[in-house]
Amino acid sequence: EVQLAESGGGSVQAGGSVRLTCATSGWTYSRYCMGWFRERPGQEREVVAHMNPVGRTVYADFVKGRFTISKDNTNNTLWLQMNDLTPDDTAMYYCAAKGTFCYTGKGVQHWGQGTQVTVSS
Repeated sequence: EVQLAESGGGSVQAGGSVRLTCATSGWTYSRYCMGWFRERPGQEREVVAHMNPVGRTVYADFVKGRFTISKDNTNNTLWLQMNDLTPDDTAMYYCAAKGTFCYTGKGVQHWGQGTQVTVSS
């Protein structure tokens, strides 16, 4: 069973940084799409960034160079480093694994439980 555990969310002031971590175990996650999505209040879940098995990364337009997705295949860990945060980045952030979303933008097989990031002005 695929289990994803996010951590690292919290409250931060505008301009600050947060690093999200997604830990998983029991499967070779490096062979699959991995990524981060977010759900802002009253909005649909949207992609933030994703990475395909060979490490190609894609970011949403709103990231504008502020976020970096990375992974450690040895320890099955995925990160999202978020810098220069604004109140518009306030959202529940979800780790996503497997499926076709790193090729098509949709089709996630497994979700984490989410971690809240709140950015105050």
